[in-house]
Amino acid sequence: MRIAVPDDYQDCVRTLACFGRLAGHEVTVFNDTVHGTDALAQRLQDFDAVVLTRERTRIDAALLDRLPRLRLISQTGRIASHVDVAACTARGVAVADGRGSGAATAELTWALLLASRRHLVDEANRLRAGLWQGHLGQQLFGQRLGVWSYGRIGQQVARYGRAFGMQVWVWGREGSTAAARADGFEVAPSREAFFARSDAVCLHVRLVPETRGLVARADLDAMKPSAVLVNTSRWELLEPGALEAALRAGRPGYAAVDVFEQEAEPLRGGDHPLLALPNALCTPHIGYVERDNYERYFGMAFDNIVAFARGEPQNLVNPEVLDERPMAPPAR
Repeated sequence: MRIAVPDDYQDCVRTLACFGRLAGHEVTVFNDTVHGTDALAQRLQDFDAVVLTRERTRIDAALLDRLPRLRLISQTGRIASHVDVAACTARGVAVADGRGSGAATAELTWALLLASRRHLVDEANRLRAGLWQGHLGQQLFGQRLGVWSYGRIGQQVARYGRAFGMQVWVWGREGSTAAARADGFEVAPSREAFFARSDAVCLHVRLVPETRGLVARADLDAMKPSAVLVNTSRWELLEPGALEAALRAGRPGYAAVDVFEQEAEPLRGGDHPLLALPNALCTPHIGYVERDNYERYFGMAFDNIVAFARGEPQNLVNPEVLDERPMAPPAR
């Protein structure tokens, strides 16, 4: 099969041990990002399979209509709204996905929380500039940690908080809070209390249509001036413009974010409003960008391609597509 791996920003995919699983296939790795239907169609038109690195490339009906050769989309991690699965199925394109452990994102969440509380980046930069101490930090021990959604990542973050001596409580849907109670964690008495009384709030909610704009400006306004909001999930969980405005108003006093509404190329100019705020610590969506995590993500994605090529497709999110199109790839 002819396989495309777009958006390998770090040029690291070929260095992964799992890359050897694609031996015998013709693989092209792209290290840059292109946008728009025309540019993507030109780049991907000659490939049978595409390996997507999370949500870096959007696949919609208009693009699929320009890719008649495409047989398989193999997603690293779970499929999200960046792939129109219904459009893929209608055009006979199989879509396979995988799973990660969430450990890398949970660890980055904790790193951002620690760095924000101790002004770590600013202090390191001051020292490089020949300056000494400039901030009074704040410890986590004894503080109240709010974890919104007790899922795969939220569970790990809650346990980190407990290990650091924080008062951990959870908010979310009924199933999420029930699981937290079963593990001995407190559940916030109300959404209002969750925001108003937490010293740190970490968002670990999956982005679906129902959760878009979930956190409103009123929620942020209720937070303490000394509190920090950490978002390593998805930017779109926040009401548009709410976080920037809330930080300027001083409630919450700080934010640490790893996700943005538009990523990669649009941010390279440094003109995102959050990047200009001294009380915002921002990283370029590196929560899942870690070697062990990549080995797992890409390993599953490559395994899905190998299985598909030998006529034994696995981990398809649209298995009904197999009834619509033969398995053999088109002739070269």
